[in-house]
Amino acid sequence: MRIDSHQHFWKYDSAKHDWITSEMAVIRRDFQPDDLRPLLQTAGIDGCITVQVDQNIKETLVLLRHADQNPFIKGVVGWIDFRGKEVHERLSYFTQYKKLKGFRHIVQAEPEGFLRQTAFLAGIQSLNEFNFTYDLLVYPHQLEEAIKFVGRFPEQKFVLDHLAKPSIRDKKLEPWRSQIKRLAAAGHIWCKFSGMITEADWKTWKPDDFFPYMEIILEAFGADRILYGSDWPVCLVAGSYPTQLGIVETFIDRLSPTEKQQIMGKNAIQFYNL
Repeated sequence: MRIDSHQHFWKYDSAKHDWITSEMAVIRRDFQPDDLRPLLQTAGIDGCITVQVDQNIKETLVLLRHADQNPFIKGVVGWIDFRGKEVHERLSYFTQYKKLKGFRHIVQAEPEGFLRQTAFLAGIQSLNEFNFTYDLLVYPHQLEEAIKFVGRFPEQKFVLDHLAKPSIRDKKLEPWRSQIKRLAAAGHIWCKFSGMITEADWKTWKPDDFFPYMEIILEAFGADRILYGSDWPVCLVAGSYPTQLGIVETFIDRLSPTEKQQIMGKNAIQFYNL
């Protein structure tokens, strides 16, 4: 089974989605399951994981409704306020939804020290009790903090979104490379081959631009801890669904059939308990 481990749905709202700038006008519209279904079918992708965009529980419930109504949506990564006093109760409540697999907070938008907050750490501590995963979304300048954060929870399943968004357009590798190796050494964190084309030059990128970064991820995490993800529809600002998929398929073409199957689906099934 081939799984897209990272995509989004939304009903576009200019105030709520103010991060979608004028340069990203192509995604200033609604994106719903009916838009994604034919793209997955054409690409030979059997299912997907839909990931939160808005930091509110209402969106999480909408995504769960999408999942109930569309069998190709295999899992949902939602959001709760991990700093709230009712975290344990909220997590307990969400166990009734079998397609709710994990949670994410958009840490990349937060100030320095966010991953060290006592209240946030206490909330994350509760995740493993309910067998929920956590998607880690950070920029390279937050990796030192992320390394310590992940190290605090050796029993928790983490996955790094978008390779931590390295400076692909600038062809910059360090200190990202060294930090990625240290992060991966924890052993209980996976990584998604996702969100790459939006970190390159949107108009002039070439597949070769991504391979040095992917090679570092492959060496650090191994084929058994990497998941394919499209980051659709955000990826559309820099390329189509087939073009972003083609980058991953070209890179992994030299790997064994087993390794290809792991990256393109088996790892997502294992990580998200599909």
